Amino acid sequence: MNNKYPQINLPKIENYHKLDVYRQNGGYQQAQNAMQIQSDDIINIVKASGLKGRGGAGFPTGLKWSFMPKQSDKPKYLCVNGDESEPGSFKDRQILEFNPHQLIEGIIIAAKAMGITTSYIYIRGEYHKWVKCMQAAVDEAYSEGLLGEKMKQTFNTDFMTDIVVHKGAGAYVCGEETSQMNSIEGKRAYPRNKPPFPAGFGLWGCPTTINNVETITTVPQILKIGAEEFSKIGHPNQTGTMLFGVSGNIAKPGVYELLTGTPMKELLFDICGGVPNGKKLKAIIPGGVSMVPLKADEIDNLTLDADSLRSVGSGIGTGGIIVMDEDADLVKVCLRISHFFHHESCGQCTPCREGNGWMEKILKRIINGDATSKDIDLLYEVADNIEGKTVCALGDACAWPIKGFIKKFRNDFEKYVKENRTYISPNAVHSKRNTKEDLVFVF
Repeated sequence: MNNKYPQINLPKIENYHKLDVYRQNGGYQQAQNAMQIQSDDIINIVKASGLKGRGGAGFPTGLKWSFMPKQSDKPKYLCVNGDESEPGSFKDRQILEFNPHQLIEGIIIAAKAMGITTSYIYIRGEYHKWVKCMQAAVDEAYSEGLLGEKMKQTFNTDFMTDIVVHKGAGAYVCGEETSQMNSIEGKRAYPRNKPPFPAGFGLWGCPTTINNVETITTVPQILKIGAEEFSKIGHPNQTGTMLFGVSGNIAKPGVYELLTGTPMKELLFDICGGVPNGKKLKAIIPGGVSMVPLKADEIDNLTLDADSLRSVGSGIGTGGIIVMDEDADLVKVCLRISHFFHHESCGQCTPCREGNGWMEKILKRIINGDATSKDIDLLYEVADNIEGKTVCALGDACAWPIKGFIKKFRNDFEKYVKENRTYISPNAVHSKRNTKEDLVFVF
């Protein structure tokens, strides 16, 4: 293993997606070993490793597994979240294409630890290619007796588990765990109120655990090198490696697997070649568009871990880093983000359903040159009234980037506005009730 840039989830081995190549490199050996380990001991190993979720929230994985009831009259389920719909995030699809069998092995281990007999791999609807890649790997595993009833003989165990690859219909909100469960059940993908939490009342009212693709894929490596050794890799409060998808105004965009705690400037300038064409760095979105943006001077001492990014009021999110150079129009960036969230709001909660539309309208007014400074304040106020007032985190996700851009780059917004704005009422009935003239408002 390369100590500086170890490849835990994306090893550079040719044809690693093929079952025979994966097994030649030790694949499914940890699944075999897990069959000889008590379920609680597997959970304790994952706890001791310090592994945290890679889907955005960063919750300790072993602790989440421990919430699954030991005894249940109902079936227990695992949902592997591959609904990678956050703009700027494209790391999980690399696993689905280039390392699907390690994901399957991780599912087997997780299922053994929690006594789960059916697991769902939920993949976003637009990922047609990657759904096929994952389904091919699952079919291959079944044909070789690594899943289903035949695995009892293969692994010499009484335990068995099945895997279902479930293709979504293209809704961002299905990345939220309870919305995803409703989608699998065939219902409208509205997020659920919590409590009850999925571990007690999940799929079809049964105990359910939801983990990200990258999180589960990491598990076999933990068993391979041991929890103590894994806990020494990367940042002590967020151990291991992470996959970072770098895009935007950057010389070498792509997905990079790095130790958590790696300096951000090392990734952007040493590994990715910096901003092309001699342009200056202006802004960075560090973890998908739902994260608070950063100014260029904020990254000098930042490292790629949750603690460091939290210290500047942002977050590591899904590791989707979007780079913007000095020519980037950040107001138009905000409009693109706001349009996305307006389109993807499920409509269940009024602040999100209505507020996203209002923010998009205000941003269009600003860009069209028909706004004043008061409209910038109004935009911030609308975002502030969405944050924290919805069932799921989409309300926070749509508000954080807008508020962040206004706080840190207000001058970019001020360049668009004028001192006064004239508004002519389109409501002909009421505006002309007592007058023949248009009703005109000046702000």
